Amino acid sequence: MKPSTAGDASAAAAASSSGPSTSASTSASTSTADATHYIAKRVLRGSAVLHVAEGCFRSPDSADVVLAKETSLELVAVGDDGVLQSICEQDIFGIIKDIGVLQWHSRHNGLIPQIECKDLLVVLSDSGKLSLLYFCSEMHRFFAIANIELSKPGNLRHHLGRILAIDRESNFVAVSSYEDKFALIHVSVSQSGSGSGIISEKKYFYPPENEDDARIITSSRTSIRGTIWTMRFISVPQDEEYYPVLAMIINRKGSDVNDLSLFGYDSSSCVINHLSSYSEIGPLVLDVSEIPETFGFALLLRVGDALLLDLRNPTNVCCIQRVSLTTNLIGEPITVEDPCPGLDVDDDVAACALLELRDSGNNIMKDDGYMDIDGVDSRSNVKPRIVCSWSWEPPDPVRRGCARLLFCLDDGEFHILEFTLDVEGAKLYTFEYIDRTLPCRPLFWMKNRMIIGFVEMGDGMIFKLGHRRLLHKSTIQNVAPILDLAIADYHGEKQDQMFACCGMSPEGSLRVLRNGVNVDRLLKTEAIYQGVTGLWTLRMKATDAYHSFLVLSFVEETRILSVGLSFNDISDAVGFQPDVCTLACGLVADNLLVQIYSKGVKVCLPTVYAHPEGAPLTSPICTDWYPAITISVGAVGHNIVVVATSNPCCLYVLGVRSSSSYQYELYATHHVQLQYEVSCISIPQEDCIHDNVSFSCGEGDDICKNPPPKVNVCKFAVIGTHRPSVEIISLEPGEALRVLTIGTVSVNNALGAPMSGCIPENVRFVAAERFYILAGLRNGMLLRFESETRDYLPGFLYKDSSIPSVNTFLQLISIRRIGITPVLLVPIHDSANADIIVLSDRPWLLHAARHSLAYSSISFLSASHVTPVSSVDCPNGLLFVAESCLHLVELVHGKRLNAQKFSIGGTPRKVLYHNESRTLLVLRTGLNGASSSSDVVQVDPQNGVLLSRYKCEPGETAKCMQIAKIGNDQVLIVGTTKSAGRPMMSNGEAESIKGRLIVLSLEAVESPRESSSFIPTFSFNPSSHSGSPFHEIVGYTTEEFSSNSMCSSPDEFSCNQIQAEQMTGQLRSLTQYILNGAVLALCPYLDRYVLAAAGNMIYVFGFTNENPHRIKKCAVGRTRFTITCLKTFASRIAVGDCRDGVLFYSYNESHRKLELVYSDPAHRLVGDIALLNCETAVVSDRRGSISVLSCTRLEVSESPQKNLAVNCSFYMGETAMSIQKAAFRYRLPIDDDTDPVLETVYNCIVASTMLGSLFVMIPLSSEEHQLLQDVQEKLSVHPLTAPVLGNDHAEFRQRGTPSVVPPILDGDMLVQFLELTGEQQQAILTHALPGKGQHRPLSVFQVLQTLERVHYALN
Repeated sequence: MKPSTAGDASAAAAASSSGPSTSASTSASTSTADATHYIAKRVLRGSAVLHVAEGCFRSPDSADVVLAKETSLELVAVGDDGVLQSICEQDIFGIIKDIGVLQWHSRHNGLIPQIECKDLLVVLSDSGKLSLLYFCSEMHRFFAIANIELSKPGNLRHHLGRILAIDRESNFVAVSSYEDKFALIHVSVSQSGSGSGIISEKKYFYPPENEDDARIITSSRTSIRGTIWTMRFISVPQDEEYYPVLAMIINRKGSDVNDLSLFGYDSSSCVINHLSSYSEIGPLVLDVSEIPETFGFALLLRVGDALLLDLRNPTNVCCIQRVSLTTNLIGEPITVEDPCPGLDVDDDVAACALLELRDSGNNIMKDDGYMDIDGVDSRSNVKPRIVCSWSWEPPDPVRRGCARLLFCLDDGEFHILEFTLDVEGAKLYTFEYIDRTLPCRPLFWMKNRMIIGFVEMGDGMIFKLGHRRLLHKSTIQNVAPILDLAIADYHGEKQDQMFACCGMSPEGSLRVLRNGVNVDRLLKTEAIYQGVTGLWTLRMKATDAYHSFLVLSFVEETRILSVGLSFNDISDAVGFQPDVCTLACGLVADNLLVQIYSKGVKVCLPTVYAHPEGAPLTSPICTDWYPAITISVGAVGHNIVVVATSNPCCLYVLGVRSSSSYQYELYATHHVQLQYEVSCISIPQEDCIHDNVSFSCGEGDDICKNPPPKVNVCKFAVIGTHRPSVEIISLEPGEALRVLTIGTVSVNNALGAPMSGCIPENVRFVAAERFYILAGLRNGMLLRFESETRDYLPGFLYKDSSIPSVNTFLQLISIRRIGITPVLLVPIHDSANADIIVLSDRPWLLHAARHSLAYSSISFLSASHVTPVSSVDCPNGLLFVAESCLHLVELVHGKRLNAQKFSIGGTPRKVLYHNESRTLLVLRTGLNGASSSSDVVQVDPQNGVLLSRYKCEPGETAKCMQIAKIGNDQVLIVGTTKSAGRPMMSNGEAESIKGRLIVLSLEAVESPRESSSFIPTFSFNPSSHSGSPFHEIVGYTTEEFSSNSMCSSPDEFSCNQIQAEQMTGQLRSLTQYILNGAVLALCPYLDRYVLAAAGNMIYVFGFTNENPHRIKKCAVGRTRFTITCLKTFASRIAVGDCRDGVLFYSYNESHRKLELVYSDPAHRLVGDIALLNCETAVVSDRRGSISVLSCTRLEVSESPQKNLAVNCSFYMGETAMSIQKAAFRYRLPIDDDTDPVLETVYNCIVASTMLGSLFVMIPLSSEEHQLLQDVQEKLSVHPLTAPVLGNDHAEFRQRGTPSVVPPILDGDMLVQFLELTGEQQQAILTHALPGKGQHRPLSVFQVLQTLERVHYALN
C-alpha cells in the first residue's frame, strides 16, 4: 500500500487518537459516516505453528511438511541445507484442531487418480467434519477428497472434533470430543458401481449411539465421564481379538489424577469395548505414545518422569521401567526458570494449563495482564521437569531393532531415549543428553536427520542431529503474538512498513514488517542516471556462473561496465557503439557479444582488458551488419540474431560465422515481409528448457510425466505484433521461416468494447510444469497464453512436427491488470522456469510455476528497469533503476516472512513512532534487571539500537503510553500499575490496586543520525576506480547476527547488549499522578487534555497554563467494569471495557462532566477500538470478531443504553490486540476510458492478532459491495474455491453475530478469483447457487477490475 503524504498520514493518525478540536474536521469526517460496506483481507498470515505433519503429498518421493497454523495450512520443504522453503499457503476458512497423515502413497493405485501415489492430509476442525485432503499440483493447493460428517459446526465440549489419532497402518482414524466421547472411523478406498474409486468410511462411536450396542458395555466401568487429554493407537496384530487398540489419557470428573484407559474394537460384535484402566500413585500423567516397530509397548509421560509400559495384553497393563527426569545426567538438581508462566508443580494447576489444549495462545499468557497477556513473568525456582514435545526418529532400514525418541523438556533441554527391540519386547538402552536451547512445541524429526522445533512466542529453529549435539541450520520466523504495531513510511519509499511488538520474554522482539517479497538493499548510487532506456547483464560464455558485463543504454549513449568487486567503465574494450541507444544485446556465442541499435547490428569480441578470456589485442574485434531501413526491435539467441523493422514491416534472421582467426561475419539467413509490425521479440534459452523439466518432474509434479526428448525441440522465437497478437515462429536452420502458432490479444472492457493500448510490450516463453507464453501489454495488462494440448510442450515445437500451423492457436488463459504503464518481463535467471520480475507502476514477482497468473509485490520502489546480476560476492543480485539511481539488491523470495528482527530484550508491549526524531518509543515488561522489570526506551528503527530510557520503579509495570502535545511541547504519557497482581477480578471488576500516570519529556529525544553509534557495513567492497557508477555509495544497513539469542538469523539485530550507561540520554520525568487502579489505557484529547483509564474510572486531566509540569484532574467518569482501551476522534470519546463493550462519551467542558451518549448493544470483551469518525467505531473482541458500530444520529438519545447499531461484522478466528486507522492513497490501475490521474483515499483499518496475522479492512461503495458479495457467494460453493474443510463459509465468517447483521466481505475468499484462468472465472460467475434464483449476470472484466483495485491497494 502506498500511504498518503507524510502530512496526510500524520494527520490521519492524530485524528484517530486525539483528533482536532475544530468543527471543520468534524464536518469533514462525516463524509465517511455512511461507509458501512467493507472488505477484510489478511495481508500477513499467522506464523504461530500449532501442528506439524510430514508426508508424500506431491509425489511418492517428496518429503513434504505441512504446518497447521489454526486458520491456514502451509506446505513447506526443508532442503539439505536446512532452509525451510514455502511451497504454498492456503486459508481454510475454519479453525484447525488437529492434523494427521494417511500414508496411502503406495496403496489404492488407479482407483482415484487425484490421490494416486500421494498421502492424504487429515484435518480435524470446527467444521464438524473430518477432512481428507490431497495436494493438487496444477492448482497449487489442497482439495478435499472427502469430508466425513462428525457433528455440528462449532466447539461444544461434547461434539467430536478436538483430538485426532491415526493408526500405524492408516486404516483407522480416532476422533475425540473435549469430554466423554470418541469415535473410531475405518477409512478405505472402494470401487463404485461405475468402476471409479470412492472414499468409504464406517464410524463406531463410544459410548455407542445404538441402544443395543450400549447394553453390551454397561457391565463394567466403561463410561469416560471426564476430559480426554490425549489419545494414541497402540499397534497390535490384526488377527488379535481387539483391533485396533486405543490408549487414552482421561481426567475423570472429581478426580485429582489422570488415568490411562485402553479401548479396543471387537470385530465380531462391531462395538468398542473398554479393556482396562491403569493408574499409579505418583506424578500427573500427561501423554502416551506407542513405541514404533513394536507391538504392544508404549511410553507414558508424566510430570518429572516417564514409564515404559507393556500393553501386549491390553486387559492387564504393567510397568516395565521408570525414567526420572528430575535431575540431569550429571546428577545436579534442576533449577530453571518457568518458560510457561502459570504451569506450577501442583497437579490441578498443571491440568488446567495443559487442558487449554495445546493451544499455545492460552498457556503463554498466565500473568497479571488485564487480558492475560499484559504483566510480569512469574518464575518458579525448583520443579519437576515436563516433556513439552517429542518426536520419534523416522524408520531407518539401517537401524532396525531400535527406536529413538527425541524429546524437549520445558527448560529447553533435549534428550534422546533409545529402546532396543527383540523377541522379548522393548527395553531402554540409553538415555542421552543432546543439547539445550529454547523450549520447543511442537517438535518434529524428519527423515534427513533434520529436526524442526517451534518456539511458542519466538522464532522456530531447524537443527541437524550431530554427535551429542544439535547443529543449528536455520531459523523459522515467527512474529506471533503481535501485541501492538505502529505504521510509518520510514524510508520515504511511498510504501508503508509496520513496526510490531512481537513475542514475549525471553524472545520478545521488535519487527519491521513489510508487504510483499523482501529485498536486501546492498548498494545505491547517486541520482545521476536520468534517461536510462535499457539495462542488461551479459556473460562471456554461456557456461559462466557469473555475469561479466553490465550494459547501460541511454537515449543517445551506451556504456558497458564490468561486474565484480567494482563496476568500472570498459566500453572501449568491449566494442559496442557508444553514441547510440542500444535496443537489445546478448551473447550470441562464447566470447561474442551482439549489440542491436537502430542503424544496425554489431558483433564484438572484447579484449583481455575487458575480460581475461578476451582477445589479446589492443582493441576489440567488431563486425557490423546494416539493414536498408531502421531497426525497431531485436533479440539475441544462441548462434542467432532476430531483428525487425517498422516501415516496411520486415523480419530478419541473422547468423554468425567465423571466416578466420578473430574474423567474424554476420549474414542474413531469413528475410520476410510481415503484414503487421513487430513490437517485441524473445528468444528462449533452448539449453534450459528440458533441464528445467527434469528438475520440475523431480519435484513430483504430476503434469510433466512425459517430457519430449531434448534433441527433438526446434529453434523458435516468440514475437508480439501490432495486430495485436503473440506468435511463435520457427527459426530452424535450413527451413523456411514459418508461424507455428498464434495467440490473438483480445481484451474488452466492462461494456464489451475492445481496449486500446493492447500492443505487446514484452513477451516471454515459460516452461515450468507446462509451456505457456506471458505477454505484457503497453496499457499495463498481463496476459497468459497456453497451447490447447495438455502436453508439456505442444507438438508444433518438435522438429518433425507435421501439424499445419494455420490450425494451431494459443488460448488466452488469464488476464490481469498490473498497472497503467507498459509491462516489462525480466526473469531472475536464465532458466526457462525462472520466476519473473514484472515492472509497471511498481515491481512484482510472478511465480512461474503457479497456476494461471500468481504474483506478489516486491518490497521496493517503483522502477523503470531491472536486470539480474550475478557475481562472486552477490550471486543472486538484482540491479534496479529507480529515481535516477542504480540500486543493487538481493531478492529474498524464498523467505516466508518479510520481517526484520530487533531483539531488544523483555516483552515489547507498546510501540509508537515519533515523527520529529524518526525513532520508535517502545514499552517493555518482563526485564531481567534487578532494579526494574519494566521501562520505556527510544529505539533507532534502522538498526534497533537503544538511544534513551526511562526505568519504572521496582515492582512497577508500565501498561500503556501515548504521545501528547501540551502547548508547544510534546510529552510522552505513561500509565503503570504499582502491583504485581492482576488489574481486574474474574468477574470483570477492578482490583483495589494503585497506578501511576507519568509525564515524560520528549525534548531531549534525538534523531538516530545524531545519537546512534551504529556503523553500517556492506557485503561489497567497491573500489573508487573512476568510471564506476558506485564511486559514491549510499549504504543500506545490512543484517548482522545476534550475539546472545538462541534463534539468531541473518534478519536479526540484537541490542540486548546495549547497556543503559551506553545510551546518550535518559527520558526525563516532568510530573506524575497516583490513581486508584492500574492505568490500562491513555489517550490525548482535544489538544489540551489527557484521558486516563484506571480500573473502571475515566479521568480527564488538564495542564495549568499549558504547562506539562502542572497536571490537574478535571473530571471523573465511571463504568461498571474494568476499562481496557480508550480512543478519541475530535470531541468523541470511545471506551472499551471487559464486559459492556463499546461506550461513547462526550465531555462537557463547562460543567466538567463526562456523559454517556451511546453504548454497545451486546456484551463483548473489547480487544481494541479505532474511531473512523465521531459516529463510527471499529472494535475487536477476544472471541475473534471485528465489528463496525455506529450511532444513528449525533443528538443525545433519551436512553443511552444499547443504542449503537452494528453495521457489519467479520469473524477472523483470531484475537486482534491492536486496531489502527490508516489513510492510504494509491493510484488505481484503470481503464483507458477513465480519468488517468484518479486517486482515492481510503480510511483503512489495520488489525494485528495473537497468532501473528495482519488484517486490513477497506471500505467499498454499495455497488462494489453488491457485486463482490454475489461473487463471494458463488466462490464459497464452487468446487474449485469452496472451503476445503466442508464448512459453511457464511456461517464461519458470521459466527457469534446475529444473522441480520450485514457481513464484511472476505478478501481471502475473493482473491481466489484472481488466481483462476479466464475459463474457470467464467464458470464460477455462471455457477447456479443452490436454492436461489437467478442473479444478475456478472461480467468477468468488471469483477476483475474491482478485485484488482483491492489487490493493488492491499499490496
